[in-house]
Amino acid sequence: MRTAKKMGIATVAVYSDADARSPHVLMADEAVRLGPPPAGESYLLADLILLAAKETGADCIHPGYGFLSERESFARACADAGIAFVGPPPKAIAAMGDKIESKKLAKAAGVNVVPGFLGEIDSTDHAVEIASGIGYPVMMKASAGGGGKGMRLAYSEQDVREGFEATKREGLASFGDDRVFIEKFIESPRHIEIQVIGDQHGNIVYLGERECSIQRRHQKVVEEAPSPFVTPKMRKAMGEQAVALARAVGYFSAGTVELIVSGADTTGEGFYFLEMNTRLQVEHPVTEAVTGLDLVELMIRVAAGEPLGFSQDDVQLNGWAIENRVYAEDPYRGFLPSIGRLVRYNPPESSETPYLSPSRFREGLGEGRAASANLSGTPLPQAAGGQEEAYTRVDDGVREGGEVSMFYDPMIAKLITWAPTREEAIDEQIAALDAFEIEGPGNNIDFLSALMQHPRFRSGNITTGFIAEEYPDGFHGAPADADLIEALAAIAAFAATAEADRARRIDGQLGKRLRPPSEWSVRIGDSDHLVSISTDGITVDDADLDIALEYTPGDRYVDAELDEAPLTVKISRTRTGFKLTTRGACHVARVLPAHVAPYAQHMITKIPPDLSKFLLCPMPGLLMRLDVGAGDKVEAGQPLAVVEAMKMENILRAEKAGTVKSVNAAPGDSLAVDAVILEME
Repeated sequence: MRTAKKMGIATVAVYSDADARSPHVLMADEAVRLGPPPAGESYLLADLILLAAKETGADCIHPGYGFLSERESFARACADAGIAFVGPPPKAIAAMGDKIESKKLAKAAGVNVVPGFLGEIDSTDHAVEIASGIGYPVMMKASAGGGGKGMRLAYSEQDVREGFEATKREGLASFGDDRVFIEKFIESPRHIEIQVIGDQHGNIVYLGERECSIQRRHQKVVEEAPSPFVTPKMRKAMGEQAVALARAVGYFSAGTVELIVSGADTTGEGFYFLEMNTRLQVEHPVTEAVTGLDLVELMIRVAAGEPLGFSQDDVQLNGWAIENRVYAEDPYRGFLPSIGRLVRYNPPESSETPYLSPSRFREGLGEGRAASANLSGTPLPQAAGGQEEAYTRVDDGVREGGEVSMFYDPMIAKLITWAPTREEAIDEQIAALDAFEIEGPGNNIDFLSALMQHPRFRSGNITTGFIAEEYPDGFHGAPADADLIEALAAIAAFAATAEADRARRIDGQLGKRLRPPSEWSVRIGDSDHLVSISTDGITVDDADLDIALEYTPGDRYVDAELDEAPLTVKISRTRTGFKLTTRGACHVARVLPAHVAPYAQHMITKIPPDLSKFLLCPMPGLLMRLDVGAGDKVEAGQPLAVVEAMKMENILRAEKAGTVKSVNAAPGDSLAVDAVILEME
């Protein structure tokens, strides 16, 4: 909509009841209600969308990022109604929408494909036979799937037997198609995708690659452009195959060819076709950032019949861009989805993307781009359009006071940073995440910051197994070094001094106004620090600290400088101190006057209740299946129930052996987080 408004085009939004006050509805010139929140009763009803377009006199429809049921027929219906579909032709959607058929077409077009079985799979036994023939590990995928849904990795026959039917159900529930195919799982895999754009006159170019290897449950978390792994030779080979595939199906508009790349293959030739997304991708901003092209504007112009007006050699990559997906999920509780009202939503300041207009791109590509390398060479550290200053962009679809519901994807926002080099772009992400404020539903900001700080990520040595390999026991916050802990202790003591000073300013005091304590004992984790506050500065454990900061009681942030480097810390009051959040972790600081702290050891510690005998629902969701009943004996690791949340099935297992005492829920029940499903004896 921002692009359309920039082009002078009026916009119409369609919405479900859950999105009635969403930003896209308020931003549009007109808005039309489709129906109730479930997607199957609103957004997936193509007839309602077309009716809305006709009633408002719309000339074209842009389907956005999401999936539309039977996209091919929807595109054809648009054409029949005389409404331009801002996307590829129906036949291309049909050809690439079916993962099985698309692999056959890709192979015929000379594109590398992953070894696997592309025929119909009759049953679980048939799936086991196929998987054994291919060789473990294998990946089971819903034919019409995408977005990480309808996928299961199997390392053994047991995994296939347990996951095949679940994959079919997820495919049917999310995409209306329960067909499944099986292919070889590539070891040390990297997920690389090529952005293509074509017009209706036969011109197709590729706009470089995106690295999307940081994933969780096959859902992308971090994307960047270009890839730290791809060489100019690889880029050229991948791009040419992507263009060949697009040309083979008569493709135009924007599209993404996704590849799985063997990180163990140093020749750079071990890349294979996964699928082609016949739409705009969520991660398209990083490509826009390094090319300077507004992909939405190009899609609209292509739909109107305009030629691209530039060739492959004109396309250049400049600098580095990284995108983090901010999700409503709790990384401290196994990344369980979270819902609820955004009590506070305050993203970092977003800069305007320095796009080049298509006309300027065609006429000279800008002074700052003349010396930059094209896609067959090495990208130079210079931004599109001559941009040299790092910038931050926030793409979101929510606002403060809005609701994150259980009906749709839990993504809150996309945080994009651009800088001349990869390391600078990563550092910009860390600073922006520190300044990103969300209260209400759980969020993954700490986890994203931890990823950006991780030495392995910063080295570029990443695979799709990165998160599982680096966080096998779950996420517990990014580790903090001694210097950061000392700085947090100083900030907590300074804030306590300010709070105490305000408390001592009460009117009507007898005698002179009391002064706040100047020495504080600050406990963070298991360590205690003696902090002294004076007009001469701050000392921590009798050592001077080079820190500058300001804090007024009630502030939600402390902007400090530690050794002249900026540090942003979220701060909130607790009963005995402060909660300090920065650099990918939340630190609880107990702050007591130094003369009071020794007495704290005499306080009785509250013992939390034992909840191990209860099976609790870990997230808001729908109880799909209950595998046990009262009186049943269970073993550790045995599946007890299946809960669906945001179209993903989650198997809940027994933590220990025992007997089921009682069952408190039934299949079909909508459960709140921590609702008791059953109790063990």
